[in-house]
Amino acid sequence: MVNWREEEFDNEQTMDARQKGEELGLSNERMIEMYRTMLKIRLFEEMADKLYALGKVHGTMHLSAGQEAVAVGTGFAVSRSDYMLNHHRGHGHFITSGADLGKMMAEFLGKDTGYCHGRGGSMHIADVTANNLGANGIVGGSLQLAAGVGIAIKQRKTDQLVLTLFGDGAANEGIFHESLNMARIWDLPILYVCENNQYGMSANVNRVSAKTPFRDRAAAYDIPYFLVDGNDVLAMYEHAKKAVESIRTGNGPYFIEATTYRYFGHSKSDRNLYRTKDEIEYWKTVKDPIDRMEGLLLKADILTVDAVKKIHEETVQEIDAAVIFAEESPEPDVKDVMEWVYA
Repeated sequence: MVNWREEEFDNEQTMDARQKGEELGLSNERMIEMYRTMLKIRLFEEMADKLYALGKVHGTMHLSAGQEAVAVGTGFAVSRSDYMLNHHRGHGHFITSGADLGKMMAEFLGKDTGYCHGRGGSMHIADVTANNLGANGIVGGSLQLAAGVGIAIKQRKTDQLVLTLFGDGAANEGIFHESLNMARIWDLPILYVCENNQYGMSANVNRVSAKTPFRDRAAAYDIPYFLVDGNDVLAMYEHAKKAVESIRTGNGPYFIEATTYRYFGHSKSDRNLYRTKDEIEYWKTVKDPIDRMEGLLLKADILTVDAVKKIHEETVQEIDAAVIFAEESPEPDVKDVMEWVYA
């Protein structure tokens, strides 16, 4: 099982993490924080999956385990003052942006202390006060919203940008082309990040897309682009940083296609009948983004085995505390059912 475009990427295992960090302006501490954040995303989602199995999570879930490097590499390159428009598999991006895990878990459990007072659940978490404008259950739903936010930023004349996230399936929606076209015509400050995890629901990307990679579609609209190994967090950061710098200097939109892979099914109703166990195992054992980053940090003596163990223990404790907060939080009151639904 080989990534359909793996030959385009360098083997990151030959990379010296210290040297690469210096090139990217990343301190050892910052790279450790990248690793810690990826682990936090993975353990949070694994816990959410367990709670779903216990009947404590309402609605469905779309988990991003295996795609953590895209969220962390991109999220560490943008600013907290930038805007984000997420997709339905965007828990990792929300966590990377600094989300409170307790409030996030409470939202999963439909509790009043959640980010959306239990109204949004897994698919629609938002924190407008932190410029996280929300996840979207509509495929490609963030793309047209990004154009509007980009126009607002230009009118305000700030140096902000809007990060819009979508999957390979959304790249075949008509709104994808409309948004890219408008962004280029008006030089809107939009960073498009396509998380190509090889499958749109149960359809392999090569069976439903006449032309790949999707970065070529950005070229058709005269938008600069990168095709990145989305399981290499340092590569994601490097290219996202370059894109952000270009956008902030007024050059208009940028497009990043990140090749990655999801371990879980499309949603909780997906039995994974369209792909083999060997394929999933290949990505888990050979391409896993957390294992790869951990290996680089250990090899460069930036982390020790004991430090890795401590980070794991601390992260588990953080996730457990979020669960306790969520389970002890009150249910929404029926008398407030119409509150916080529409502004």
